[in-house]
Amino acid sequence: MVEYGGAAKPTPAMTPNRIRARKGGEPIVCLTAYDFPTARRLDPLVDLLLVGDSMANVVYGFDTTHGVTLDMMIAHGGAVARAAAHACVVVDLPFGWYQESREQAMRSAVRVIRETGCAAVKLEGGREMAETIAFLVERGIPVMGHVGLKPQMIRSMGGFRTQGKTPGEAEAVIEDTRAVDAAGAFAIVIEGTVEEVAAEATRVAAAPTIGIGASASCDGQVLVTPDMAGLTVGHVPRFVKRYAELGEALERAAADYAEEVRQRRFPGDGQVVRLAKP
Repeated sequence: MVEYGGAAKPTPAMTPNRIRARKGGEPIVCLTAYDFPTARRLDPLVDLLLVGDSMANVVYGFDTTHGVTLDMMIAHGGAVARAAAHACVVVDLPFGWYQESREQAMRSAVRVIRETGCAAVKLEGGREMAETIAFLVERGIPVMGHVGLKPQMIRSMGGFRTQGKTPGEAEAVIEDTRAVDAAGAFAIVIEGTVEEVAAEATRVAAAPTIGIGASASCDGQVLVTPDMAGLTVGHVPRFVKRYAELGEALERAAADYAEEVRQRRFPGDGQVVRLAKP
């Protein structure tokens, strides 16, 4: 294992196959990343870096994830992949770039992997996307699935609400999990789902599950890094635990900088170059 703050110990790079092999074992640690410096900091500490279309909300300020394009995902995915030496990098396929057909999904996935250097793609959907997932996997594209609450389908799902509260919803999540698992996904994100339902979905899946707002029984967990680190402005989902308040630290640093600039104390002797005295 690589330890934070110390010398990096030799650690094999995580791959989709290594992630899949973690089913039922040590929990998989996953965080999102959207840029090179953040990914470089997180890489030794996590098993998987997800370049999520959540960047629509936390980077670009959109209300939904529908605002990001394939080109945007590729630009951010490439930055993260260049930073990662250990973590398995997975890039989301954005809304509208894979739902039309298996062939559209294949073209999008190939572009993402070729142009970013990432290890795999992720797409949302259960039984309705199983055929597409199988089509990609059979052609050498590692795919991570995503069931439960599906942000790309938020309009048809009636908003951001927890899935699995009724028997019908619970059965749908379980059947979606089974379908994505049978299609060959190497891992499955379960989002915004009742704890007991997520636990059962984890039990029936051969692939590891990664929970977000789901269950500690999942084979791993993922959080959106700006939410986790206290950088998010505005609403933070209930399921998030904030492990730091970096937003407040950034504000303090910026305030100190602004004060020194206005008082002409920055730049100081350590930040300027003067001509040598004769």
